[in-house]
Amino acid sequence: MMEDVYIIGAGIHPFGRTDGRSGRDQGVFAVRQAMADAGIDWTDVGCAYGGSAAAGSADIMVNELGLTGLPFINVANGCATGGSALASARNAIAAGEFDVALAVGFDKHPRGAFNAKPKDYGLPEWYGQTGMMLTTQFFALKIQRYMQLYGISRETLGRVAEKAFRNGVHADHAWRRSPVDLETILNAPMVNDPLTKYMFCSPAEGAVALILASGKKVRELGADAIKIASVAVRTRPPGSFEVFAPSVDIDNGGKPTILASKAAFEQAGIGPEDISVAQLQDTESGAEIMHMAENGFCKDGEQEQWLREGRTEIGGTLPVNTDGGCLACGEPIGASGLRQVYENTVQLRGRGGGRQVPGSPMAAYSHVYGAPGLSGVCILER
Repeated sequence: MMEDVYIIGAGIHPFGRTDGRSGRDQGVFAVRQAMADAGIDWTDVGCAYGGSAAAGSADIMVNELGLTGLPFINVANGCATGGSALASARNAIAAGEFDVALAVGFDKHPRGAFNAKPKDYGLPEWYGQTGMMLTTQFFALKIQRYMQLYGISRETLGRVAEKAFRNGVHADHAWRRSPVDLETILNAPMVNDPLTKYMFCSPAEGAVALILASGKKVRELGADAIKIASVAVRTRPPGSFEVFAPSVDIDNGGKPTILASKAAFEQAGIGPEDISVAQLQDTESGAEIMHMAENGFCKDGEQEQWLREGRTEIGGTLPVNTDGGCLACGEPIGASGLRQVYENTVQLRGRGGGRQVPGSPMAAYSHVYGAPGLSGVCILER
């Protein structure tokens, strides 16, 4: 029988740009904050999993944190790096091997769009020459198709971004902390049609660390613990149209997000109707819209009404991306998925301040998505 696993400490280094501090330094900052929150020392940590896409190996953090000899595993899984580190740390405790584990992610990306190379994804050079390795173009084409199939308007894309910046005002860790009105968003310079510059997140810097513990350790510490009800990571099935896909199948297949969501709900023993707050991958406005349906919260096409009626606002039926998501926080790849879980931990503890979901939320959902078609879902319960 698997052990129950809990989050007992959460730390975050503000996202955005921090001159003079490396990505790994930001990671160390987040780890120390998480340990202080949990009331433990570095010597109490039994194992660690962490990763970064552009800021070096995570295990080198022991130089600053302490040479205790603990197993520290580097994780590399694209935008799902943080979620994969969390899954690994959770499994180590659930298996009974350790009582305390660390999941950490950090990054420090240069300015400009991500510049992936075709050969890194098993693709020929001609694919990059078409411009499809530029993710802004891929995401724009994908949401164009979705809008035509399900009647989603550009105004709805704009409402997603408007909500994100409005929520980010209340998140100390967010990069963009100023509201942007809908008209400005819709009339901003076009990056890739139909997405303007305010509808895309930006590569950024930042770090998140979570301290996980067994039930035994929670009782020993008397910790303010949040239960990890489930974690699931899935890759793309046949017929799935994902980042860096060289073609679209005639017959629409499954999606990695649908697979991960289904697995996470089954593990937790609950359904979408039981979720009080959700953090969904919003690399751009269209991603949040598509992921609302792929995670089972609504049907394709219903997002138009949901956004118009404010159902995803902080006081709505299902608050989505309460800290502003990637649009307001930016996306340091190694930290992004863990930021979502950090935010849900804050929400379930009732510490969200101006962005706190009302009514004492009891179940929180996070979903991260990355190239080349990888999704991770984590459900937390109070």
